[in-house]
Amino acid sequence: MSDLKQSKFGSLFDQIEETSIAICLALMTVITFANVVARYVFNSNILWGLEATVFLFAWLVLMGSSYGVHKQFHIGVDVVINAVSPGYRRVLALMSITACLAFAIMLFIGSWDYWYKFATVQAFLETDDIPIPDALQFLSIWLNEGEAYEKLPRLIPYLALPLGMGLLTIRFLQLAIKIIKGETDKIIASHEAEDLVIDVGDDIQANNTVKNN
Repeated sequence: MSDLKQSKFGSLFDQIEETSIAICLALMTVITFANVVARYVFNSNILWGLEATVFLFAWLVLMGSSYGVHKQFHIGVDVVINAVSPGYRRVLALMSITACLAFAIMLFIGSWDYWYKFATVQAFLETDDIPIPDALQFLSIWLNEGEAYEKLPRLIPYLALPLGMGLLTIRFLQLAIKIIKGETDKIIASHEAEDLVIDVGDDIQANNTVKNN
């Protein structure tokens, strides 16, 4: 299990992120479309639609942040990085990933502390409008002293905070291992693809110039 990316755990993290992102996008689209149809066709409204969409968007952003680190989609300024030698570039990458990892750990601790109270002493708090499915009423026995929930308890949508920050921490740790092993020297999006497109464009332009002459 030397390579986390190819390990079972790495595949599990990939599935969690990709599935969460896909589900959130799909549900946001369906709820928003249904709400528009209900409002303009039937002069009605899905009361819980807006709140559900906001929570789904939060899940999308938090899951997407860790997925972006994994795929190195995040953009950044790399003028200094590209100006130094590969050795110094690796040192800068190690410094950057150390800062990112420390920040992610602090976010995870803070988000866990924030969410934990909604799973314990404040488990009675509910969302404003989102109804709770009957399949989740068993949570009232565990968390709400047997009193049935009328709305979805906040601990469920707020779970995106510790889960997202936990995945972000793991992704930064994976990236740190890659940097230490010399597999990469950047933590942001590479411009190799952009440079390749420019080179191809220059080649096409040069070929057209030759043909015209």
